Amino acid sequence: MAMRMTIRTMLARDMGFPTMALADKKKNGRGKERAFARSRGPVYSPGGMPQSPPSPRSAVTGPPPASTPSRPVVLVGLMGVGKSTVGRRLAARLHLPFVDADREIEAAAGLLIPDIFERFGEEGFRDGERRVIARLIDGTPKVIATGGGAFMNEQTRTLILERATAVWLDADIDVLVDRVRRRNDRPLLRDRDPRDVLVELARVRNPIYALAPIHVRSEPTPHDATVDMILKALRP
Repeated sequence: MAMRMTIRTMLARDMGFPTMALADKKKNGRGKERAFARSRGPVYSPGGMPQSPPSPRSAVTGPPPASTPSRPVVLVGLMGVGKSTVGRRLAARLHLPFVDADREIEAAAGLLIPDIFERFGEEGFRDGERRVIARLIDGTPKVIATGGGAFMNEQTRTLILERATAVWLDADIDVLVDRVRRRNDRPLLRDRDPRDVLVELARVRNPIYALAPIHVRSEPTPHDATVDMILKALRP
C-alpha cells in the first residue's frame, strides 16, 4: 500500500494536481469518489511498476516469445483504433506489463478525463499527460497505450521515439466512427459529429503518427490479428 501511494503521489505531482482528489472529496465526496472509483486506478506488479487493470482475456497463455522488446512499446493513433484493447493483448503475448496512460492520468488526478478537460481545459490536460508519460517511459520494457493526442506533443513524441518503440495503429474512418460511437465520454467529440472530428484529426495527426517506425493497420477483424501483425513487426 505504501508503494502504491508513493507512486500515485509522484504521478499526481507530475500532473500538477497534487491536492485535487482530496479537495474534491471534501467538496463533493460522493460524486468525485465515485468518479475516482470508475477510473479503476493502476495495478502494481511485484516490482512496483504501475499497470492498468488486466482484462480477463489478457491472461497469458503458452510460452513467452523467443525474444521480447528491450524497451517500452508505445501504441499511438487516433481514438477508437483499439490501442488499449490491443495493448493489453500484446502485453500478454510478450509477457510484459501493460499501462494505459489515460488511466494513469485519471488515477493521478483523481478525476475522469472528461472532468479534467472541463476543469482545466485541453491545454492543462495535455501538460499533465506529457508529465505522466515521461515518468512511465523509464526504460523498463512494458506496453503503453497513449491517448490520441499524446504523440502530437513534441516533447512527448521525441521521448517516445528516442527511448521506446512507437507503433502507429491506423484504421479507416468508417471503422473508427463505428467504434467511438459506442462510448459517450470522449471530450473531443462532445456535441460534435464523430465523422467530422475524426476526418479533421486524421488530416492533422496522421502525418505526425507516420513518424512512428512501425505502422500497423487495425482492420474490422479480431484484435488478435492486429496483435499478430505487431509481433511480426517487432521481431529483430
